[in-house]
Parts: sequence; C-alpha cells; structure tokens
Amino acid sequence: MGTEFSKRAKGAEMKAAAWLGRHPGAVLTPAAVTASGVELGWTATGGILGGTAVGLGAWYRAHPDTFDRFAAPRMRAWRRRWLTYVGPRWRNALIACDLYTTHRKTGEMRVPRVVRVRSYSPSVDTVYVRLHPGQHLRQFEAKLPELTEALKVERIALERVKPRVLALVVERSEPFTEVIEAPEMPYDGDAVDLTDLYVGETEYGGEWRLPLLGQHIFAAGATGAGKNSVVASLLRGVAPLVRDGSVRLWLCDPKQMEFATLAGIAHRYADTDEAAAELVDEYVEDMQATQRMLAEQGQRKITPSPVTPLNLLVLDEMGALLAYGDASVARGLRRQLALVGSQGRATGHSMVGLVQEPTKDTVPVRDLFTTRICLRVTSAAHVDMVLGENARLRGALADEIPNDPATAGIGYVIRQRSRVPMRVRAAYVDDRELDEPVEFVRAGWRGGADLRVVA
Repeated sequence: MGTEFSKRAKGAEMKAAAWLGRHPGAVLTPAAVTASGVELGWTATGGILGGTAVGLGAWYRAHPDTFDRFAAPRMRAWRRRWLTYVGPRWRNALIACDLYTTHRKTGEMRVPRVVRVRSYSPSVDTVYVRLHPGQHLRQFEAKLPELTEALKVERIALERVKPRVLALVVERSEPFTEVIEAPEMPYDGDAVDLTDLYVGETEYGGEWRLPLLGQHIFAAGATGAGKNSVVASLLRGVAPLVRDGSVRLWLCDPKQMEFATLAGIAHRYADTDEAAAELVDEYVEDMQATQRMLAEQGQRKITPSPVTPLNLLVLDEMGALLAYGDASVARGLRRQLALVGSQGRATGHSMVGLVQEPTKDTVPVRDLFTTRICLRVTSAAHVDMVLGENARLRGALADEIPNDPATAGIGYVIRQRSRVPMRVRAAYVDDRELDEPVEFVRAGWRGGADLRVVA
C-alpha cells in the first residue's frame, strides 16, 4: 500500500516557480523594462519611467484628494507588503510567536503566507493571511500581544474572512493625533439622513457614521473619555429636524452639567430621579400610543415627520438613574427602559445611553442597545461588557487608552458585518458649538407645539 504523505520535501525550484506564479509582477515588470530598453532604447525607456514619476509627483501635488484616494493606498500597500509582510521579518515574527505548523513526515516548517495587503490609511494595514491545515483564528487571538511586539506595531485586530483565510488589522501608529472639528450643522431637514449621521472618523481615515432611526446607542467610558461628544455630534446633525418637529428630544440629565443648555430645545427635560421616572413613563406611553396607531393603519414602522416624529431619549449617567439612586425609582426605570429597548425601534423611539461603569448591576438593560461604543475604560473586563465576548481579545484595547485629555473621544466599535473591533474618534464639540443647535432651533422653531420641561 502507498503512503498518504511522502517524506520528501518539495523541491526548491518548484517552490520558486509557485512563488513566481503567485507574483507575476516580479517577472513581468523587469521583463517589460528590459524589452522596452531593447526595442526603444534605454534613453527612451528612462524617459518613460521618469515621465511617469514626474506625472505621479504632479498628481500628488495638484490633486491630493484623488491621489490619496486612488494612488496612495496602492503604492503604500505594495511597499509595505514587500518590506514588512514578506520575507525573513514576517517569517521570523510568526515563528517566534509559535504561529506555524510542522509537516509530520518531512519535518518542513510551514509559515502562513500573506496573500494580499490593503493600506487605506497611513496608520492602518489590513493583511490577509492564508493558514495551513491545523491552524485556526483562535491561535492567533491567543498570540496577539506577542505578534504585536514582534512586528513592532501599536495594535492588531483579527477577522475571519473565509475558511483558512484571516485578516490582520495592523495599526502601525496612532491614527488620531489631532482633534476632530465639530460636525457641520445642516440648515435643511432634507439634508439629514437619520440612518447615517456623522460623528467622527475611523482609523481607516474614513467618516464614522451612526444610525439613529431604528437603533439604540450605548456609549461607555470613564470620566473625561468623551462620551458627551457622541451625543453632541448627533444633536448637531439632527438640529434641522428638531427645529421642524420631526425629531423630539427627551433628556434625562441627572448630572446637570454639559446638557443643561439643551433644556431649551428638549420636548421633555428631567434633572432628578423622580422627574426622570416621570419623563420615561410618559415616553413609554407615547411609544404605546404609536404602536396602537400603527396597528390601526396596518403599518410596521414610522416615517419621521412632525405628525410621527422620531422620539430620541438621551440618558446621561445611567448609573445614577438605575443603580445609585432611590431603589424603587430605579426598579421602575429599569422596567420601562426594557420596554423601550425591546419595542421602541419600529415606533421611532430611540435611546442613547451614557455610562461610566457598564456592569450588569449598573446597567441591566445594556444588551438591548443595538449599537455600542467603548471609549476609554478603567477595566479590561468593561470592554467585553460593552462590545461583546472576546472583543478585547480580538483587539479592542479600550482599557489601554491613556488617561489624557488629548485622547478624549477615542474608542472602539464593532464593524458592521463582522466582529472586528474598529478604532474611532468622536468629533470634539465645545460649549459654544453645543449652544449653536439650541440657538438654531429656537430661532426657527416650527414644531407646532410649545417645548416643555419636566424638572
């Protein structure tokens, strides 16, 4: 009987041929240059190459937007692939971290190879790696700290792309070195998309946007982490709809600090536990009335308008409302917020909750929030509490963000359609920029009803 595996290793020339087959550019590029030199002459070939370099330089200087969008990512990915993710440095890093297999017959050491590199921003690469049989993403998860140090980078996150292929999101340097300016405040309500509101930037250099309609947003972070910037950015984005009455703001503000100025445009405002309980009771009654209306009309969800507005409930310092205050009031609030979290999305009743300590004892309804943000926290366990099991293991190192004012607004979210943590930063909204939507709404109020305050 024949053996399933030979004890002989594959020949070096066959390995070289396979490598050239996977990288045809390594042969075609020098072959094309040589052919051009022979056919056209080396002077003409040098002129072509020099003209190409000059053209790229002119493009780089003349139109940064298109160059940075189309050319720079490809050039950066090519350079980093051949200097960092191919060759001895890559091989030695994986061997040092025990991320390789050994052929049981030949004893050949097999290191996962890089199949593609994408570099959409100067600070972050996405490296696609093909695994060998017997390897799994969990092995890489367990070795992420060691691999991060071996490659001399800031952070690595993981994503399973398909069987035997995973993606390493490699953060080579801090992507957020400057404060992000407050979002522009549109004038017309037609310019506002409630499913796509700008709140900051991602580590890939793109815009960080959040849906508000049909979603509940939960942001956790220690004191000074920048939680309020998320809410302030959303409010600047929806200010025209608040003015027109298509969005109604319900605000529970036990801290009575940054958001106190918003009392002037809130449909309802509460600054004590008892007032917050009254406000949330009324909010639930409004939700149930909308449910009855939709049932009578045979509809499944609302279209925001002054007749059927989006009702936005903002809960600042949820711990003060649900855990640290009067026990009987907290029990009632927990019950009512659970109803909102489980039933409010279709009726246009959305919550935004902010908390410092995201434990179950403090926020028992946290699992009902559909979009979660973890800013700087004080405990590694808090990361998984906010973003889900093993989020920190996959690269969401929110507890390692320095406690420094310069890092306010930096945190992590889970990318849509995957379980990969993505580093983000919320735009900074100062007191003056928080006053602007209040003045804007008050100057052109069209809601058709007086704003009332519960306090």
